[in-house]
Order: sequence, then structure tokens, then C-alpha cells
Amino acid sequence: MLKFLVFLLFMIPICFMKNMFWMVQNMFFFVFFVMILCNFNLSMFSVQFFFGLDLLSFGLVLLSVWICALMIMSSSSIYFMKLNFNYFLFNILCLLILLILTFMSLNMFLFYVFFESSLIPTLFLIFGWGYQPERLQAGLYLLFYTLFASLPLLMGLFFIFSEEFFLNFLFMKEFSLVHLLFYFFLTFAFLVKMPMFLVHLWLPKAHVEAPVSGSMILAGILLKLGGYGMIRVFPIILGLSLKMNIFWLILSLVGGSLVSLMCLRQIDLKSLVAYSSVAHMSLVIGGLMVLLSWGWGFSYSLMIAHGLCSSGLFFLVNLFYERLESRSLLINKGMLSFMPSISMWWFLLCSSNMAAPPSVNLLGEIGLLNSIVGWSKYVMLLLIFISFFSAAYSLYLYSYSQHGKFNIANYSFSFALKREYLVLFLHWLPVNFLILKSDLMVFMF
Repeated sequence: MLKFLVFLLFMIPICFMKNMFWMVQNMFFFVFFVMILCNFNLSMFSVQFFFGLDLLSFGLVLLSVWICALMIMSSSSIYFMKLNFNYFLFNILCLLILLILTFMSLNMFLFYVFFESSLIPTLFLIFGWGYQPERLQAGLYLLFYTLFASLPLLMGLFFIFSEEFFLNFLFMKEFSLVHLLFYFFLTFAFLVKMPMFLVHLWLPKAHVEAPVSGSMILAGILLKLGGYGMIRVFPIILGLSLKMNIFWLILSLVGGSLVSLMCLRQIDLKSLVAYSSVAHMSLVIGGLMVLLSWGWGFSYSLMIAHGLCSSGLFFLVNLFYERLESRSLLINKGMLSFMPSISMWWFLLCSSNMAAPPSVNLLGEIGLLNSIVGWSKYVMLLLIFISFFSAAYSLYLYSYSQHGKFNIANYSFSFALKREYLVLFLHWLPVNFLILKSDLMVFMF
């Protein structure tokens, strides 16, 4: 994997050359396909120094490269309007390198450093290319929520190192921490990043103020860092997790059902998609907390599926925003009359969002429902709530934006471009065709 990192580092000068905007995006796709062609097996592979890959991190690295390539493709307005696009490319490249290093780290401290460093380019994306002046407040929300929750994690890691003299993932499974504070320190940082209900307020704020590329990377990758981190630290705190996970599980499932209800009263399209992310992540938290191999495997598949599906929905919202200068459902009505082909993509991505077949979302949700009900049949009521209302708000999003009496001012915009259709296709295709390779996701644990 070192060769890919060196390749990405040598792309930095290209970002500042003339007429190289699309070249950088093509290079990202090139890296993605070369990574797939590299031979790998199902155990830990490509181990060098403090870095290595297993199937869990390999899937998330591929997702990171894919989403970053699509981010550049969907941000062509930055290029055409000459809004410092060189720095924009450099920012995305730095973010991708940090994300790959995060998922490749075998050392817990290095993982923490890169985990926190990925905040900085995201913050620059929101501050530099966001839409409203409130982006400063949204960026600070994002920064302080995450940093406040992560400092206890850092203290916990320092203590483990002072006692055991190593922080390697592969060896840390050999010992167990039994103090309640450690359990809280090591999980809370990742729960805020997911984000769990009650500490989720930074997410809708950051999404609404971020540019389309910022929303895509937030929904696509940065929420998955929390789930990835929890899978890595749970073996250390296994004894306590068996006793204490019930609190987080109930809180996240209750929160998921409440957030699903909140989705039904949103009139900002971006805000609705952002809240739906919180609802989906509550299911992922539930699947991780039951500590069953089914729960972990299907949480991983739902994380991958949600990353692609949610990113595509944010791109669709931005597509309307660029033409109508508004994200309000009151203005974005009756779009079926103007952009029927885009309505098809709305339907396909909304149906994937509500876990309709053949999407990987369906595979993930069925597995998570099974694993959580297998843990306790009493939470079935909450799961029924979440499943029903996720379908309800997806239908609400689709029907309100596509049907209804249209705004007469909507006549003043153009149709979608070929590039935009391509971005939508590249979001939708993996979500619905990865189901053919679902064995990799399910049997990895």
C-alpha cells in the first residue's frame, strides 16, 4: 500500500498545475482500480512498519478513494467559477491521504492522530467553500464536539501504553481493561463521531453549511470512522462491554426512532438527508453493541451502503440547489415535470435509502434486525419503528420533491449534464451490485 501513498503524495504538484482539474479526478479512479487488482486474501495483509490492511480497512480505503473521486466530479462549479480550485484539489488530496493512513494504521496512537487530523481538511472545506456565513459556527460545532470527546480516548491510550508498552491492534486483543472509566473513554469518542443520538447536533449543522463535496465526504467516510474505531477497540474492553453495552444500544435505538420522526418534519432537503444519516447510524451502533459476528459483519455492509447512498442523495440535493438557489421543499416541488430523468435517480436512491432490494442497504438492515432481535426480542418494537419510518421519510422526500404543483419560476433552468448523470450512476451502481459479492462483507468476522 506504500506505493499508493507515494503515488498520492506525488500528485500534490499536479493540483497546482494549469488545466489539471480533471486529471486529478482521473488519477483517483486509476488508484481505485489498481488497488482492486492488487491480490489480497481475507487475513491481515500488506503489513509494513505500523501499517497494514485487513478486509475491513481495505473496503473502507476503497470507499474513500471512490467518494473522493466523485467529490471532484460533483464540484465542477468550483472549477468553472474559479473559486480557488487548486487549493480545493489539494485539500481533497490531503483528506484522502489522511483517511487511507487512518484505515491502514495498526498502532492505536497513530490511528488516533490520523483520525483527528482528518478533521482539519474537512473544516477547511466547510470554512472555505461553504454557502452561508453560519458555516463558521457549524465548523466550530464539528471541531469541538469531536475534540471534546476524543481527549479522554487519548488519555486512555497513554495509560495503556504506560502499563503495557505497546499499542498495536494485533496484540491488544490479548489483554482486557476492567475499569468503567476506560470503557467510557474508549467508546465515547467513536459514538460522537458516528454520531449517536444526543451528541448528533453537529452533523445536521455541518451538512447544511458544507459544500456538496463536504457533505459527500462527511456522510460517505467520516461517519464510518466511528464504527471502524469501535470494531478496533471492543476486543480490549470486552468484559465490560458485555455488561454496559445495553445502555448505548437502547439509547441509540430510541434515538433512531425519534430522529426518524424528526425527518418527517424537515423542509430543508439537505437537513432531511442529514437526519436520515443519524437514523441509519443508530442501527449500525446497535449492531456493533450486541457483540455478535452477524452484527459486526452487517454493520460493515450497512456502513458501505450508506456511504454511497447518502452521498448520492446529497449530490441530488445540490443538483437542485445549483439550479433553484434553494433547498426548501416548498420551492423544490413538481420537479417531475421539468427533470423526469433526474426523478428516476431520485427514485432509485430513495428506494436504496429505504433498503429496497437489490441494494446492500437491504442486506445490512436484515442482518442487523436479525442480530439485534437475536440479542433481545424486546427491542423489536423500536426496530419496527425505525424500519417503518425510514421508509416513510424516504417516500416523503421523493414524493414532496417530485410531485405537487410546481413553482412557475422553475422554468428558468437547464437540464442535468452528462457529468451529473455519470456521478449519480457511479453512486448507484456499487450499492446495487455489491449484493453479488455480499459474502465478503458478511463472513469477514
